[in-house]
Amino acid sequence: MVEKEKYYLFVDECGDPFLDIIDENFPIFTLCGVIVSRSQLEALEAKVSALKAHFWGEKEIVLHSRDIRKHQRGFEILLDPEIKRDFYERVNAILGEKGAFTIVSCSIRKAPFIEKSGKDDDIYGIALSRVIERSIFFLDEVSEDKGTDLSIIMEMRGKREDRELASYYESFRSAGTKWLTPARLNAHLSKFSFRSKKSNLAGLQVADLVAYPITRYVLSPNVVNLAYDVLQVNIFTDKSRKRLGLKIIPKYL
Repeated sequence: MVEKEKYYLFVDECGDPFLDIIDENFPIFTLCGVIVSRSQLEALEAKVSALKAHFWGEKEIVLHSRDIRKHQRGFEILLDPEIKRDFYERVNAILGEKGAFTIVSCSIRKAPFIEKSGKDDDIYGIALSRVIERSIFFLDEVSEDKGTDLSIIMEMRGKREDRELASYYESFRSAGTKWLTPARLNAHLSKFSFRSKKSNLAGLQVADLVAYPITRYVLSPNVVNLAYDVLQVNIFTDKSRKRLGLKIIPKYL
């Protein structure tokens, strides 16, 4: 029996998944996944570790987009313009390395979503289904004859929220999704787990770093967004050149 190739999907969020109260300055929710093979993960971990060692030595630090932007929790060093420039150049080198990982994201624009579907849907579950679907589309393209084994690692949110997501996952596996049968899903899926930011996983940190610029791009596609310009080379584009890794709901305003 040919051993399946191992892949990991690291998933983080940007914005909140609530529809009852909408932040007018950030009326969107994004779930962003980063897919890496076993060998890609080893290389990614090495690059992230080297980045941290360069700026913080042996000090334990977790790359978190909000802390970076706010210059807090260890990122006060970025108040120095030269250090900040060096830091972003090194981060961009990681995020912009074509083929180092594959991005699959789903952004839900809240106001038009409510107008079309109401407030009763759980947009976190909807976004998760779309991210998993697109991950399977990607794996179908790269699996060839060996097949693939996908482990999904979510950032922890809370005991109740994590139970709900685990329930969504099991429902996908048993009933399928709009575009995927249970058989097609289960041919790839193997494990679903939660890890905290404190676990310091490179994959979760990269997912966090790409989620914010993607969300900003969806909100304001015509505004300068240098981070998005760098990372977009790794957004999943299928063989027919459809950019499936950038799912936006609703598609049209």
